Amino acid sequence: MEVRIICLIFIMAILSCSDRIQKTKPVIENITESVYAAGVVKSENQYQVFSTVTGIISKILVTENNEVRTGDPLIVVTDETSKLNRKNARIAADYADLAANKEKLTDLRNNIGLAQNKYSNDSLIFKRQENLWNQGIGTKIELEQKELSSQNSKTALASAIIRYNNLLRELQFNAEQSRNNFAISAYRENDFIIKSEINGKIYSLLKEAGEIVNPQTPVAVIGDAGYFLLELQIDEYDIVKIKKGQLVIVTMDSYKKEVFEATITKIDPLMNQNTRTFSAEARFVKQPPVLYPNLTVEANIIIQKKENALIIPRNYLIGDSLVLSAGDKTKPVVTGLKDYQKVEIIHGLSANDIIYKPGQ
Repeated sequence: MEVRIICLIFIMAILSCSDRIQKTKPVIENITESVYAAGVVKSENQYQVFSTVTGIISKILVTENNEVRTGDPLIVVTDETSKLNRKNARIAADYADLAANKEKLTDLRNNIGLAQNKYSNDSLIFKRQENLWNQGIGTKIELEQKELSSQNSKTALASAIIRYNNLLRELQFNAEQSRNNFAISAYRENDFIIKSEINGKIYSLLKEAGEIVNPQTPVAVIGDAGYFLLELQIDEYDIVKIKKGQLVIVTMDSYKKEVFEATITKIDPLMNQNTRTFSAEARFVKQPPVLYPNLTVEANIIIQKKENALIIPRNYLIGDSLVLSAGDKTKPVVTGLKDYQKVEIIHGLSANDIIYKPGQ
């Protein structure tokens, strides 16, 4: 009697254990393979505004949510050194102007006139002395002295002309250089007015009046007021699957019960070595009615779709090519598309086969 009871308990334990073993059959249904990506919403043409100069903010001409046009002034920066440099450039330009050096040029022109007259006179005297010498009148020494005086006068005239031309070139160069320096100084003074580079909206002002700005620190964030895109981070293991034009299924905490569609429009070719991810941009097929920069999103990028595929749960797959059949026997299979829960079986199983969950 006791032996029968023990046997009955043993049989019931085996049956109970058998019931707990998880098994399944492949089913025919649709499957979609996708790549997960996290990201944020960004305004079209969104950029950080920087000052090109160092100085102190004297005036902020806009407020957050203001819409601006290209070239609109945003912030005025003050730097006393720049003002003094411009004044110095103005003074230098006035000093180097040709009109301001007219007397120097007039003086050298007068010297040229005097040298010209002396050369003409000495040349005439030499010619007369030469004629007398040809008639046998006068001495050789007198002739040579008159010739030397004529040559010296000619050299003096040439020197006077050279001095005049050199001064004229120098003054022209100095005047042009001073005008350019003044123009550069005036142009750089325009850098102290920070302007918008696009038509858009002021999303953030990062500085206040009285604060110091420099070219390394942003002062504002501007972007398009009506158009937004998605900036997605894609793992390096998945990037080779991503192509332009792929459909993206998007969810956002701001629209908890809604799903939106987008398409991949840009893939950055350089990987971020810190995060081991690639950046990609996607545009909404139909943009949500209200969006703000930096809203977080979760996205599934659709790689492939297949209808009426033979599917098994992914946790029934051993490795990438085996399943467990009756008697703890492994059976090789060829897999196709995969998602986070299911995997397509291309070869190795039929819809009538029973497979068991491994690791039980």
